[in-house]
Amino acid sequence: MATPDFETYCQQLFDHKTASGKPEALKGYRVLSCTQYILGPSCAAYLAELGAEVIKIETPRRGEPMRHTTPFNEPLLYPLSRWVPEAGTGLGFFGANTNEEFVSLDFHRPEARQAMLELAAKSDVMVQNFRPGTFDRWGMGYQHFSKVNPRLVYQWLGGFGGWGPGRVRASYDILGQAMGGAFGITGEAADRGGTPSKHTIWLADYWGGMMAAVAVLAALYYRDTVSGEGCFIEYSQVHGVTRMLEYALPLYGRYGVRRERWGNWDTELCAHGIIQCGKSSYPGSKNPQEAEVGYILVTAHTDEDFKKLCGVIGGKDLATTLAKHDDRVKAENQGTVYDAIEAWAKDKTKEDVATLLDKAGILNQPVWNAKEVSENPHWKLRGAVQWIDDPIYGDLHHQGPAFKMSDTPPRLKWALKPVGTDNERVYGRLLGWTKSKLAKMEEMEVI
Repeated sequence: MATPDFETYCQQLFDHKTASGKPEALKGYRVLSCTQYILGPSCAAYLAELGAEVIKIETPRRGEPMRHTTPFNEPLLYPLSRWVPEAGTGLGFFGANTNEEFVSLDFHRPEARQAMLELAAKSDVMVQNFRPGTFDRWGMGYQHFSKVNPRLVYQWLGGFGGWGPGRVRASYDILGQAMGGAFGITGEAADRGGTPSKHTIWLADYWGGMMAAVAVLAALYYRDTVSGEGCFIEYSQVHGVTRMLEYALPLYGRYGVRRERWGNWDTELCAHGIIQCGKSSYPGSKNPQEAEVGYILVTAHTDEDFKKLCGVIGGKDLATTLAKHDDRVKAENQGTVYDAIEAWAKDKTKEDVATLLDKAGILNQPVWNAKEVSENPHWKLRGAVQWIDDPIYGDLHHQGPAFKMSDTPPRLKWALKPVGTDNERVYGRLLGWTKSKLAKMEEMEVI
């Protein structure tokens, strides 16, 4: 049999539609997720996508805060819980709680501590991201759980770590990006009227969740192959942001120079930046969101490609005066380059620009919005965006797992569930609670 070409080989091997019939890498591992917002929940969700049994434990009735802090929490579409039928779950909760079982428990109650001790005794991993020391005060820290289960891997995610002068402060994604240094190099340059700019997506949270998941996997591997014992893991959201600063810190350490904001251009390459086009991609649309003009990445930083770019935009002078990259990459010259490209693109859509640059063999990429990403055939084929048949909510549009595995692929089974959906199943199966005990705990508002 002939060996298939690489594209066919990859498509057959990684087709997300076949994932449900394959084994799961983390099947058999149980994770307790006492998490809120995005940082902690995303860590647990990444493990759930790989097949771990993740039990999300929330405040009774109304659940964790993230259900209420984003728009479009429509009770008829995404009901919050059977106890609060008039409320719904916001869309921000999607993406960070996939494939999980949902139970409710009031951590402040002594009955809850006993339940948590019993759950921890039967689990492999605990993930929580409350303020430092909170779970220890409640008698549910690693120091307590490791006594009932020495094999437990306990992952705590916090803003600033468990010690140090700033440890007791609350942290959110935007604060982590600000203190970690990301905002200092993100945004338009000061001499162009720019200011520091936040990332609209919760970058520090989702990145932090992934880094914490990597730490959990390392701890499980060491436990299962070397020590036989679990451990306590700390992840600092702010330190995680600092880890992403590329060469900014070595630059300061060596030369005392601060890396500055440079907007949508690149400090090391030119041309290699995003330029504004003059027309909207949707000229006949009545949707005000589609009235905005388009943007496109143009990359022609080699001297050869820059010469071709100048031929396309009619920049004969630029091709002569800034023919060498060492000249055009200088801060004082980049504006001249990008102004010329934008002047050429002012009567074009981003698609027009892309077509012309493609013909010239110049690398480019229109800046896409959520609609364009969702409808792109490349992402649909690969399962990067997909419609899932959620057991509770029906058809849901959702992002797929970020990586592929040939034999044990990550997968989406469901997006979320209402608060306390699995109380009876989880507490009955793992703790032996009878229906009468469940009813009593519910009446006492312990669950």
